[in-house]
Amino acid sequence: MRAPSNHAADPNTVSWRDLPRKDQLCVITLARLSEPLVQTSIQSYMFYQLKWFDPALSDAVISGQAGMLHASFTAAQFLTAMLWGRIADSGRFGRKTVLMIGLAGTLLSCVGFAFSTSFQQALFFRSLGGITNGNVGILRTMISEIVKEKKYQSRAFLLLPMTFNVGAILGPILGGVLSDPAGSYPGLFGHIDFFIRFPYATPNLVSALFLLCGFLGVWLFLEETLDLRVDNRDRGLELGRQLRRWLSRGRSRTAYTLLANRDADFDLDDSRVAGTANSRHSPISDTPQISKQARRRYTQTLAFRRIFTPNVIRTLTANFLLTFHLGTFNSLWFVFLSTPVYDPHSDPPGRRSPFVFTGGLGLHPPEVGLAMAILGVIGLGLQIGVYPRLSTRLGTVGSWRLFLLLPPLTYFLVPYLSLVPSGSPPPHGKDGVAVWIAILAVLLLHVLGRTVALPAQTILVNNCTPHPSVLGSVHGIGQSVSSFARSTGPILGGFLYGLGLAKGVVGAVFWGLSGVAVCNIIVSWFVREGDGHEIWLEGDEKDEEEY
Repeated sequence: MRAPSNHAADPNTVSWRDLPRKDQLCVITLARLSEPLVQTSIQSYMFYQLKWFDPALSDAVISGQAGMLHASFTAAQFLTAMLWGRIADSGRFGRKTVLMIGLAGTLLSCVGFAFSTSFQQALFFRSLGGITNGNVGILRTMISEIVKEKKYQSRAFLLLPMTFNVGAILGPILGGVLSDPAGSYPGLFGHIDFFIRFPYATPNLVSALFLLCGFLGVWLFLEETLDLRVDNRDRGLELGRQLRRWLSRGRSRTAYTLLANRDADFDLDDSRVAGTANSRHSPISDTPQISKQARRRYTQTLAFRRIFTPNVIRTLTANFLLTFHLGTFNSLWFVFLSTPVYDPHSDPPGRRSPFVFTGGLGLHPPEVGLAMAILGVIGLGLQIGVYPRLSTRLGTVGSWRLFLLLPPLTYFLVPYLSLVPSGSPPPHGKDGVAVWIAILAVLLLHVLGRTVALPAQTILVNNCTPHPSVLGSVHGIGQSVSSFARSTGPILGGFLYGLGLAKGVVGAVFWGLSGVAVCNIIVSWFVREGDGHEIWLEGDEKDEEEY
């Protein structure tokens, strides 16, 4: 990477390879991958697992249970994410410790879920994972502290949604292929007692392995980013460096020095970073050019009650609405795919209308996994090739507002997929080219809106922070708000979906989501992008001059 200069870089020249601290960003993406991998893997077979728990339950009851199970993780996160954010801001624990606790708790939850034999057991272990996991907010905070220059933010903050889509590709495939191996592959596994007793353990154990890899990666290679702890001894990091030296067989590694500025509008003088132009990988604490006093700019911490400025409240409200309708759709999507096919011949005379119909697509776990993986494939392609250019051209707020227009249309169209002509009559699952073309068209609209809106929303939450000393707390609050939305939404959505199935109006809940998405559009016009330092405390200006 070129040495910094006194001239602002052209944002159009920024590419993925220009991102600083790629080693740290790589560890962060590995840690993030595990959670969507677990979640989307479970979703691909959840409907059938709940049926296995109690085959006597109706589809409407199963839909309600699926909503509760989907929401249990995020509901538990809502209760603790703000606390984890405050703990991560404390000098006693820091970011890395909280992140490791979250990964370990989710791993334990995943193993427990693997051997659950009732809905109550499954609900307990999913809730356990949520209580211990505040990782999304912590990871966003660490990215913000690693990549301080705004010109890189559109790409850096895109890493977590991109990782989510990678998990959304791999998870459903793993879940669909590995679930119930005795039933899916009776010739190979039908005689093995373990697969008969625990038909849905295998995908969870594979997910637990990914979580273990994420935990080890964080322990061995991730550097602390909290100013109060960057100089503390880290035995895991020491062991990781020894492993890297052993693997590299003594090859010397030079290091990139993190720019010690708050945003892209401030550059270090060239003479003060002499010798750092070609460096890439050393930790902040090993950087001789930036003193401890310069790193620890903030001598005071903003009081918690002062966090909630008007722009913070508006931004969090928009965050709630966005995650509410996106999270509810994600929970309903796999249930809708698994719901038995609508049979128009079973309706009484005079009941059929453009809005009164019921049923889903009747897909089986491998097909559900494929349909869900399509979400990830489309999203990943759009995130790599489309979002950075759109963000550069339209700006964070402009692209966010524009693509919030797509979810209402998506939700309105989804229920009509059940009416697309199929090659198989009811009660068989939908198949045929027309069905999959319709699925692709609807998912393209959905993923295009989500791809732009989610990373832009993350940047807005990050930049609405009134003072850098509460950055972790703000991200913790943001995750609590998101978790509350992603827990209440699926529970309410699952209940309304089951009610719609019973009443013959399966589209009602999706059309209600369209209304929520319209409210999201309205609120977005009152949000502005902050600079991460709206409130100045005594001593802040002095510390800025030390750079």
